[in-house]
Amino acid sequence: MTIKMVKNRRRSGDVSAALPFGRERAERVRMYHESFENYRTTGLMRLSGLAEQLGISALYVKDESSRFGLNAFKGLGGSYCIGRFIGERCGIPEEELSFPVLVSDRVKNEIQGLTFVTATDGNHGRGIAWTAKQLGVKAVVYMPKGSAAERLENIRALGAKAEITEYNYDDTVRFAAACEKEKGWVLVQDTAWEGYETIPAWIMQGYTTMALEAVEQLSGELPTHIFLQAGVGAMSGALSALFADYYKERKPKIVIVEPDRADSIYRTAEADDGMIRMVGGDLDTIMAGLACGEPCTLGWEMLRRYADYFVSMPDYVAAQGMRVLGNPVSGDPRVISGESGASTAGLVTELLRNDAYRSLREEMGLGPKAKVLCVSTEGDTDRENYRRIVWDGAYPHP
Repeated sequence: MTIKMVKNRRRSGDVSAALPFGRERAERVRMYHESFENYRTTGLMRLSGLAEQLGISALYVKDESSRFGLNAFKGLGGSYCIGRFIGERCGIPEEELSFPVLVSDRVKNEIQGLTFVTATDGNHGRGIAWTAKQLGVKAVVYMPKGSAAERLENIRALGAKAEITEYNYDDTVRFAAACEKEKGWVLVQDTAWEGYETIPAWIMQGYTTMALEAVEQLSGELPTHIFLQAGVGAMSGALSALFADYYKERKPKIVIVEPDRADSIYRTAEADDGMIRMVGGDLDTIMAGLACGEPCTLGWEMLRRYADYFVSMPDYVAAQGMRVLGNPVSGDPRVISGESGASTAGLVTELLRNDAYRSLREEMGLGPKAKVLCVSTEGDTDRENYRRIVWDGAYPHP
């Protein structure tokens, strides 16, 4: 079990392709999110004590555990894509979209019986279920085999119909897509393929709100490195594009992180032949939110242009991140981060604490002057597993 890294040899300095997810678009998306009563900017935690121990200048963690009361960031994409879909159906201009408009009597009458369907490991489905409940529509959620019962019940508690299938994540996506055709439902998935790109693009745009918040919370301080986790690559692709457009020639180095048992994006970058690589099988990793074997085409296009490094890493690294964030250095805030959420912080700590990876950190310039930004995309969305890892020491350093 080892960490592997490949440099992106095709990175582009042209930010024109980033504009659908750029600063201007993100500001418009955030205005939409601000129209929801329980919208709050999530915290950007400065871990000064940990940064000092690791020998870098600064370490920031964007903590998404308080987003919309969902314990994860996914409600951003779900709320925006469903809002855009309803807006298109009802003839509401994008600039007029808001929560009060979407729950108005006029709109309610036009969307009666509307049902959205999705596949999820938990967080995305919970965001879709929450949005459906907020806007008065129906949601059906399918989950891959091995999904945590707690995540299933969290979705059902929001009024959605939900069940765990016998398929892996990517086959569950295909099952949900088949239901759309058979039942007349609307598929809301954050992975794109030929002929299915509009809704995934809306979801990706929804994610940019948290990146815009982060850069503003930094108050002009320029990070040197940004670490982003990738499942299908929708979130990391959208955020990479936003950072490219926002910072332009000052763009920090962007490092994309995946579990080694579901590292399709890493393999695609490593092959560097223009062909998408896929990973099949059970995708058996503790990083459930990243257990995706087929990249989002839109996400990969942004990553191909704007990411700097791609990393494939074993599960123990994410487990280490959970323990480090949950047991902070004196004076640092505590961050409760789940298996996928802590993956990036876990990688940073392992690269800087383990001399076996000296060459990797030197190649990416992760030294005393580094200012690092990570995103903790979720809290303890599977509390039983969180305790097993943090309390009982599951997945220790090999």
